[in-house]
Amino acid sequence: MQFDTIIDDLAERGWSLQRRFLTSDLTLDLAAECRRREARGALAPAGIGRGEAVAVREGIRGDQIQWIEPGQSALCDGYLAQMDALRQALNQALFLGLEEFECHFALYPPGAFYQTHLDRFRDDDSRCVTTVLYLNPDWQPGDGGELRMHFADGTQLDIPPLGGDLVVFLSGDFPHEVRVTHADRLSLTGWFRRRPADILNL
Repeated sequence: MQFDTIIDDLAERGWSLQRRFLTSDLTLDLAAECRRREARGALAPAGIGRGEAVAVREGIRGDQIQWIEPGQSALCDGYLAQMDALRQALNQALFLGLEEFECHFALYPPGAFYQTHLDRFRDDDSRCVTTVLYLNPDWQPGDGGELRMHFADGTQLDIPPLGGDLVVFLSGDFPHEVRVTHADRLSLTGWFRRRPADILNL
């Protein structure tokens, strides 16, 4: 089972790459769902920060997103159910205390990128595990858009956004960036969340 490999990878090194996590048909269906939302004008420029401090700064981040909510489509509900099964497996094996999953479609148009960042806010450690599912079945080496992960020993790893592949990593441990893309780059990006430490310590 792929969940077992993800669990082992997270325990050993903190990140996992699962090739062909989804079938080609399901990947195409989710990509088409993202395109339908784009055509309706539902995707909006993503911001940085949170709460009232959120600001759109294309010099740092250039993707367009829409958050997924349960009940929007049977297709997305199926993916959310799969991620909830992964959440339960992670909790059972690694005792992470993950309580919920949040997720959005992300579309990077040509020329867009996301500078190096962490997925955990400085004053909020509730984001615990990051997931990125790629929806680009025909991605070519020259299309760019790689996820570049930065490791503590100074090395880097570039992961191309190949359709159906899933990347999972501990949100607070790996600075990462999205390299400039030269074609539309689609993904489903999500986070497993736990209760913040200040609540747990009450």
